[in-house]
Amino acid sequence: MPDPFDIGMQTRRAVLGDAHVDRAEAAKTPFDADFQAFITEGAWGSVWSRPGLTKRERSLVTIALLAALGHDDEVAMHVRATANTGATPDDIKEALLHVAVYAGVPAANRAFRIAKQELEARP
Repeated sequence: MPDPFDIGMQTRRAVLGDAHVDRAEAAKTPFDADFQAFITEGAWGSVWSRPGLTKRERSLVTIALLAALGHDDEVAMHVRATANTGATPDDIKEALLHVAVYAGVPAANRAFRIAKQELEARP
């Protein structure tokens, strides 16, 4: 049976990129090492690695949920990750329009601002 941590790390690197994961790993301390292992195994190894949705689809669901919950730093990180997941700027726009209807205009307004900044910063 494959190790959830190893699968999670592969998926995490595929979605967020080696540079991001390398920075996160370098910043890990004994205090947060268990938490980092938990998200690598749980979020990346158990959920993001499932076959039911594509990485593009998971990316859009994640952006919408994070936007609805007001997790701005995570919205920015996952918008950057769309360079690796195949979600396009138009896909992000459509997901954030759903946020406006189902989670409120202020949440979508904030997320549009963040997404716009991240997309404009792309090379």
